[in-house]
Amino acid sequence: MRHRGHESTDGGDGTGGGELAVPMAWLYAEYIADELLRTGDLMPPTSFEFRAGRDALALTVFLSDTDGELSGIRVISQMENWLSLTAYDQPWQEWVGRRMAELAAGESAAAAPSPDLALAAEAWRWLEETELLAPDLDAVPGGGTVSGEDDGPKVWTPAWRLGLPLGHLAIHLF
Repeated sequence: MRHRGHESTDGGDGTGGGELAVPMAWLYAEYIADELLRTGDLMPPTSFEFRAGRDALALTVFLSDTDGELSGIRVISQMENWLSLTAYDQPWQEWVGRRMAELAAGESAAAAPSPDLALAAEAWRWLEETELLAPDLDAVPGGGTVSGEDDGPKVWTPAWRLGLPLGHLAIHLF
């Protein structure tokens, strides 16, 4: 008798693959991002801000791995690359869109859809569509007295705009 997790989904004739595709590349990128943010101790891991930072950083890690071979030893060698990709003056949003399109085009030629790309696309969709209330970093200084950081002006901003600098700072703090 087969273990329930190893049953074929091919209808019983044994001709189909029926294997469960595990999104290891995405899960590894998400793990790296999670560890970087937890090490930086920038915000509670249960917050939306943490999720925004983790997803933005995981996308950066996942999409920058052009060889599909991000091993533990290469993580340290990639830190400078991730820092440059997440820097304030870089067109990160356009870069993500371009890389996602490239991977999607490559996937259309493949026989099976990539579970990694599906999770990356879901993270990107969340980062673009979700807005978080954040301090207004563009507010005019001296516009009024602010006694605490919670009292300052706030604006609704796409999650990626908040998550990206958090991810960048987490890399610096690592």
